[in-house]
Amino acid sequence: MYRSALLRAGCALTALSVPLPVLAQDAATDATPQSYHDQRADIVVTAIIPRRQGDILSGTSVVSGQELTRDLRPTIGETLARQPGVSATSFGPNASRPVLRGFQGERVRILTDGIGSFDVSNTSVDHAVAINPLTAARIEVLRGPAALLYGSSAIGGVVNVIDGRIPRRVPDEPIHIDGIATYGSAANERTGSGEIEAPIGDKIVVHFDGSYSKSGDLDTGSYILTPALRAQAAASGDPAIQDLANLRGKLPNSAARTWEVAGGAALITDGGNLGFSVAHTDNFYGVPVRYSLDPDGEAEQVRLHMKQDRADLRAEVPVNGGFLESIRLRAGFADYQHQEIEEDGAVGTTFYNQSIESRLELVQAKRGGWDGAIGAQFFARNFHVVGEEKFLPRNQTEQLGFFTLQSFDLGTTRIELGGRYEHTKVGADADETLFNPAYHRSFDAFSGSVGISQEIVPGWRAGLNLSRTERAPSAEELFARGNHAGTQAFELGNPDFGLEKSWGIEGTLRGQGNGYTLSLSAYHNWFNGYIYDSLVDDSVCMAVNGGEPLDFPCYQNLQADARYLGFEAEGTLKVGQIGGYAVNLDAVADYVRATIKGTGPAPRIPPLRLLGGVELQGDRLSLRGEVEHSFAQNRIADTETPTDGFTLVNASLSFKPIKGNDRTTITLSANNIFDVEARRAASFLKDYAPLAGRDIRVTARLSI
Repeated sequence: MYRSALLRAGCALTALSVPLPVLAQDAATDATPQSYHDQRADIVVTAIIPRRQGDILSGTSVVSGQELTRDLRPTIGETLARQPGVSATSFGPNASRPVLRGFQGERVRILTDGIGSFDVSNTSVDHAVAINPLTAARIEVLRGPAALLYGSSAIGGVVNVIDGRIPRRVPDEPIHIDGIATYGSAANERTGSGEIEAPIGDKIVVHFDGSYSKSGDLDTGSYILTPALRAQAAASGDPAIQDLANLRGKLPNSAARTWEVAGGAALITDGGNLGFSVAHTDNFYGVPVRYSLDPDGEAEQVRLHMKQDRADLRAEVPVNGGFLESIRLRAGFADYQHQEIEEDGAVGTTFYNQSIESRLELVQAKRGGWDGAIGAQFFARNFHVVGEEKFLPRNQTEQLGFFTLQSFDLGTTRIELGGRYEHTKVGADADETLFNPAYHRSFDAFSGSVGISQEIVPGWRAGLNLSRTERAPSAEELFARGNHAGTQAFELGNPDFGLEKSWGIEGTLRGQGNGYTLSLSAYHNWFNGYIYDSLVDDSVCMAVNGGEPLDFPCYQNLQADARYLGFEAEGTLKVGQIGGYAVNLDAVADYVRATIKGTGPAPRIPPLRLLGGVELQGDRLSLRGEVEHSFAQNRIADTETPTDGFTLVNASLSFKPIKGNDRTTITLSANNIFDVEARRAASFLKDYAPLAGRDIRVTARLSI
């Protein structure tokens, strides 16, 4: 099935892409492709039709410029963790995926320039995302129904990392150079990245970039184990386990080394653009140890060596017709693998993943107050695991989706309609140890949303969005059947699962005026057939394991009704002026409550979080201080432990040394200044791996 899918996709991409250069010569337009570096910070391109952030009927965040430089970390999860509605899986410092509105894994899509990351980070929390934040020009986060146009699995939201590997404009200068270098004290982190963009003639632009990062074991500034585990270790009769009660400071086996190279080129004319890029990523990192307090147990020190080769294509042609304004094509392919290396250097397990995705968007011309887009999306994946932790049979996924977004501007009232149909095929090959015979499923999922926003007074809008979503279960949820050290569980799927369905409602209130902005979102989702994992009797898993004993407790995927509700709030206020410096206050608050009917609280849900900052902002110098308080999480599933609250105090100083060049900066930041012990409730590893302790960071960004 997968080979035929690749053949069909390849033929489709060829048919779509071959005429594009010809069209680009024939179509005329005054529009000039714009670099994302130059784009307005409040314009959200992930919304398909670029919109101002305040006009989108769900929670959104845009991270770019000085904020991105200040918050930049080695992982996407930690880079975005200060945004409203966002937490992180925090499986050590090297594998941290965003958690949106309490959702993680399959329910959050991570994209690069609109299509998938083509990795296996959704399969297990110890697998890193194959996107390097260093390459990001900006990162956009869509939470709620707006994200469904990128896939029915994105009920939690979408994170879109936008880079410049396929050039979007012809530089004015003979050569354009961007570079960034960072040192972080908590892990002795040394990072460097650079990119070069140069025109060849007046229509072709080439791009090259590369990065290298190396870090040691993370200094947590606190005890490695939680107080409950330290007490249990101290009470042990085994001296080796008793020593664990005093383990503190450096997080063992958390060092990393990553490098990446990429190149791209684009043909850019007044009538359109066509470009491609290729990239290679190599990431070698340790997974923090989950110490066993059982004298007969074993603590594994596993390292992962991940490699990915990726190719991307992007094209856009202006049509300027009566119905269509432009046609956009985005496609990509990646060959991914990672090896899980044991303490003695032997390869225990290898994960292989090949993926292809293409996306075609037909952007409608604006007619009065009506505009919109229609499109199609194709995705195929071939995934298999080899080795001692083979918890999945070889499997294939093929997905074809059609979507539309229609918007009507009626003056003070705006109405937006969205819909998506998705046909999914998921199959598991026959396997003598896991599945025999082969198992194949197909699903038809329909999702839609309707939203309305109303201007209350000038500068203030209230909105309401109603959505109905359907999601096909993933291969992992259907076919898992084996011991998985990454989650410390024998995972058991159910190949007979039906669609996961939900209703959702979200209300928004946004306002801005002289010196202030405010954004509020509140949401409630009702799920039918919600897929979750639950601890069950070991006999359930032993029955499909040939009666063999299990290495880990038995966790079975089940379906039930569930409820998610929560809110996000974000605001800024200019409170005064001191000389040439504006004094600004900002604040973020978010909360989510999730319940599985008949079971209780959903697992790994972030608690109430408050963050407030004060910034002295000048033309070339900015000084910022902030306090983040995460409350204790005691509303937990039966399989979890409580998470203590914590308060982090951070400060930063940013300087622009070249007058008139806002993108060349030197940033000094001090994070977790008081070296407090902090653990995230959303993390599988929180009891064994606290967050970084005091971290002094120096970041220099150059753009010429």
